[in-house]
Parts: sequence; structure tokens; C-alpha cells
Amino acid sequence: MAQSGLAFTQDPYDRERYGELQRLAADLLAGHLQIPPERAEAFWDAEEGYATPKVDVRGAVFDAGRVLLVRERADGRWALPGGWVDVNDSPAEAVEREVREESGFHARAVKLAALVDRRRHPHPPSVHHIYKLMFICELTGGQPAASLETDAVGFFPLAALPDLSTGRILAPQIARLYEHHLHPQLPTDFD
Repeated sequence: MAQSGLAFTQDPYDRERYGELQRLAADLLAGHLQIPPERAEAFWDAEEGYATPKVDVRGAVFDAGRVLLVRERADGRWALPGGWVDVNDSPAEAVEREVREESGFHARAVKLAALVDRRRHPHPPSVHHIYKLMFICELTGGQPAASLETDAVGFFPLAALPDLSTGRILAPQIARLYEHHLHPQLPTDFD
């Protein structure tokens, strides 16, 4: 609310009020996360204009009942390759780039299987409001390779998934994506 108000108000008194609202939100967040208020304020430093959700893409690649996962350096847990959509990227281009950058494999997005609001699923809390676009992808080449963001790549049986990075993906979401892989005619899931 504060970010949107600061973006549109012309009134100096309202600008002061929205600035105070932003500082109060940062203080609350800092207390909850047990971090300095300046660090909490930094979450919004680069954000300008009307506040909108961020867009995260995930690429699901399946092979004989196994799923391609990458281990995230940030938390040491496993996830579908993916990340933020960059400005001027289409979602399909973004997921194909993320699969390549994080796993070393080249892939083609063949279906948008799910578009979900992260808050409506049991992911851990986030500072940002995030929409997750989950694609079924087919491998077109490449070979496994770690990256700046990942330190391992592998295919795992669906019945024996490693410790997942639940901020990025949940086991029931992987299971549902596998259903989409097996039955491409299923309509896209959304909420």
C-alpha cells in the first residue's frame, strides 16, 4: 500500500504518511524476522511504481518416472529448475533459460501446467507476493552442470524425492505436474 501510495500521490502530507507506513511495515518485518530495520527496509529499496506480484517460473522435466531437480546453493535443498522472469522475457523463454542456466540441460517448454498464487499453498512465508508458473518441459540437449545458483543436478524417482526447497516447490506440486506430463490434455491448473 505504501509503495503504491508513494508512486501516485502528489500531496506532500500523503507522501509523508506513506513513507511512515513503509517504515512501520519494515519495523514489523524486522521484529518478525529478527533483523535490523535497515535490512528490512532494503527489501523495498529497488521497488517503485504500483506494487505487483513477482513472477517465478519452474520447469518440470520427467524421464521414466523420475524428475529433474537442482540443489540450490542458497539453502542446500532441491527444486525444479527455475527463478524470476526477467523483464522482456516471455514466461516460456524464462523457464527455458532457467533450466539451461541451473541444470546445464537445454529444454523446450511444451505446456503451462499450473499458474498458482504462492500464498494459497503451504510454502513458507515470503516478503513478496509471488505467482508461480509451472511448465512441462522436454529436454532437447545439454548435459548436467552446476551453476552459480546450484551445486548439483540429478533425476530423482517421484517416490523418493530429496529434501525439497519448499519456498520454490512442494512435493504435491511435483506429483501434479507429473499427472500433466502423463496426460497433456489436462487443462492448466490455476488459483
